[in-house]
Amino acid sequence: MAPGAMSRWTTSLSEARPVSYWLDDPGRPAPEPALTGPVTCDLLVVGGGYSGLWTALIAKERDPSRDVVLVEGREVGWAASGRNGGFCAASLTHGLANGLARWPGEIHTLERLGARNLDAIEETLARHSIDCDFERTGEIDVATEPYQAEELRSWYEEIAARGLADGIEFLDAHAVREQVDSPTFRAGLHDRRGVAMLNPARLAWGLKRACLALGVRVYEHTPALTLKRYGAGMAVRTPYGAVRARRVALGTNVFPSLVRRVRPYTVPVYDYALMTEPLTDAQLASVGWRNRQGLGDSANQFHYFRLSADNRILWGGFDAVYPYGGRVRAEYDDRPETYARLAGHFFTCFPQLEGVRFTHAWGGAIDTCSRFSAFFGTAHAGRVAYAAGYTGLGVGATRFGAEVMLDLLAGERTERTELQMVRSKPLPFPPEPFAWSGIALTKWALARADAHQGRRNLWLRTMDRLGLGFDS
Repeated sequence: MAPGAMSRWTTSLSEARPVSYWLDDPGRPAPEPALTGPVTCDLLVVGGGYSGLWTALIAKERDPSRDVVLVEGREVGWAASGRNGGFCAASLTHGLANGLARWPGEIHTLERLGARNLDAIEETLARHSIDCDFERTGEIDVATEPYQAEELRSWYEEIAARGLADGIEFLDAHAVREQVDSPTFRAGLHDRRGVAMLNPARLAWGLKRACLALGVRVYEHTPALTLKRYGAGMAVRTPYGAVRARRVALGTNVFPSLVRRVRPYTVPVYDYALMTEPLTDAQLASVGWRNRQGLGDSANQFHYFRLSADNRILWGGFDAVYPYGGRVRAEYDDRPETYARLAGHFFTCFPQLEGVRFTHAWGGAIDTCSRFSAFFGTAHAGRVAYAAGYTGLGVGATRFGAEVMLDLLAGERTERTELQMVRSKPLPFPPEPFAWSGIALTKWALARADAHQGRRNLWLRTMDRLGLGFDS
């Protein structure tokens, strides 16, 4: 990268605030008071992100008489739920390719349940009047190298032959640039129905408001410190109080699970994003993007990008940073070297937008597991359920995970609980220093594959055979 180009690109970051654009909202609701003293309930939900919010909401919708309490260690939506790109995908398996590789025998069922889940999210937003800029735009997976274009074409032919390409269209270079104009785009795979765009923080805040309206008791700034059996139920201690509950659902995701044996299954991966100032009409016209689809590129180190309701471009991804020891710390949320790299990539993709400034730059932790998609389970003789490991595609899939947890807590055999995906676990990550070394080697190998026509070396091929991976 030439020094002059670096200077020009980093200048675009000079006024960027190190805070999530979505959370930097004057409409952000005030937090609910912290729990003080003891309370009892039928169901305690731990975690005020999407996983916990969907669980509390669906629990009340299934049984309005159920007494539900939700505790959140900070504020509802402050972590991954308020920092992501706002891609709400139907996929429950971190994309069709991952699902087909891992559960080929039930992939049609998983795709059907995922489509139904996305429809249910849209219906819930309407039913509870949640305004989160939900747009059923679809998504385009774009190729930026000739080999990626051939891989996309081959992949489309494979899924079409398997009857999995309904609503999906292959776009050649001309067709994809008619949708969104970048000189780097060589082909695309357009999923017309399986992805929606939304404002992620407003989704979380809207779900909180809906929970409160149905009678869920929400306590913010109330971290759950310990989880123990108490008679026929469970007890959770908090800094100023305690909750006794018949059943507990854990939606803590990237944060250390209150069930210690679950912890080795996830590691935190830090992901980063930029948000531009609103584009002018002329700038937007230079890019096209009339249909407002979400986009992502096909590299191992990939970018995701989309338009906001006020025509800003969110541009994120590429770097996936694993901190040694798997610690989640606020200091990792800000990474200027990644912001500079992302800015350079942005203007390479859209040179016609040179001069646009970034107003926000932020990061946050994703809960990643070795199979890239959520896993589920119970503890304490079925009194506690958990779901974790969404690996960056949790905006939509957490609603499905909430239903799975509630099914498990009820002891019900449902189509969801009978899935091999639900009944199996990923392989756990090894202890340090092996986790850090293995992840570092995998990241190096993925970058090398991107630089060598996608060719995967022996390490990556071995990981593929073992069903292991590292992604964000």
